[in-house]
Amino acid sequence: MSLASQELENSASKYASEAIKSDSNGSYGVAITNYQKAVDSLMKLMKCYPNNKLNRIYIERRASYKNRIKLLQMTSSVELNSEKKADNTADLSNDFNNLIMTEKPQINWEEVIGLDDAKNALRESIVYPTKRPDLFPLGWPRGILLYGPPGCGKTVLAAATANEIDGYFFNVDAASMMSKWLGEAEKNVSKLFNIARSYAEKQIKPVILFIDEVDSLLGTRNSEVGGEIRARNQFLIEMDGVNTKHKELKMYVIGATNKPWSLDWPFLRRFQKRISASLPDIKSRVSLFDLYSIPLKIDDKVKSTELAKISNGYSASDIRDICQAAQLKAVNELFNSNEYTEPIDGEDLPQPKNLTMIDFKEIMNRRKPSVSTEMVKAYYKWGEEFKAL
Repeated sequence: MSLASQELENSASKYASEAIKSDSNGSYGVAITNYQKAVDSLMKLMKCYPNNKLNRIYIERRASYKNRIKLLQMTSSVELNSEKKADNTADLSNDFNNLIMTEKPQINWEEVIGLDDAKNALRESIVYPTKRPDLFPLGWPRGILLYGPPGCGKTVLAAATANEIDGYFFNVDAASMMSKWLGEAEKNVSKLFNIARSYAEKQIKPVILFIDEVDSLLGTRNSEVGGEIRARNQFLIEMDGVNTKHKELKMYVIGATNKPWSLDWPFLRRFQKRISASLPDIKSRVSLFDLYSIPLKIDDKVKSTELAKISNGYSASDIRDICQAAQLKAVNELFNSNEYTEPIDGEDLPQPKNLTMIDFKEIMNRRKPSVSTEMVKAYYKWGEEFKAL
């Protein structure tokens, strides 16, 4: 399996979704296997990108999955008995509290490359009302939907917004809210919103509730079980409460989705702002290559402007993966060279060659964009009909 970050993120998400589904169906052995695979994928992701500013979020998710594995391994029967459920009541609060970043995320606007329309819309909807609520006599949007291809910065946008307003950042994937082991789905949704509201009220600080893959909770389904329907209805009730009640409450709900077309209109209506996090344009691609080339040894003839021209259609995470793959290629050549010998104490460590344009072009010949042209057209078509900046 490729160590590219987006592939690992997608892998972890896939395994977690399968685990939660099996868990809900009572297939605990399969659930344990998939939870562990999700844990392993997140671990590989953090090792691959040790300086990734989202690693704290990955750590929290990994801890949650590992806790569930322990609970399933401890039970001696196929079904969890009622006594066990009662003993875990206190753990539910801890599961939710683990979603809360009480320290503001260390990501600022300057680190979010491109996405100017999205950043402006978030400033209008969240930053300015938080700083000067007196300038908004008609109120302001509390529900924001970020949609677009994977790897284009939706999570980073939300985290940077929380940093800008010095607020609490709740990060949860929608699949977890539907998980049986966190409690009945609709009660779970209600509890999450209640905790977020309590932080905004008692701590006198703004709160951003970020729900990733919100389509897994709010998307259209051909067949639904009662719990899913109740959870969806509860979400509508909670969003109405955020949008219409407590007008001075500085709480915001940001949903992120790679599949906006799967969302029903009643849910779209609750997200007054619907903002595209699109593929980077050529100017942004130049900045991305500059950013990810900083720690690398690059030949003087390598020009980020040229790389940007030949990387049309690549996402931000694709560009990061290209730079990483080019470095891996150089390291591989170093270790496999005939001249390479293990360093002796006191000697300088041998270093790989400087990366050249040829290295980057070879990588791009082998690594195609993760977002297809058909997907780009689908996002554009949906945005023309439903976007709301």
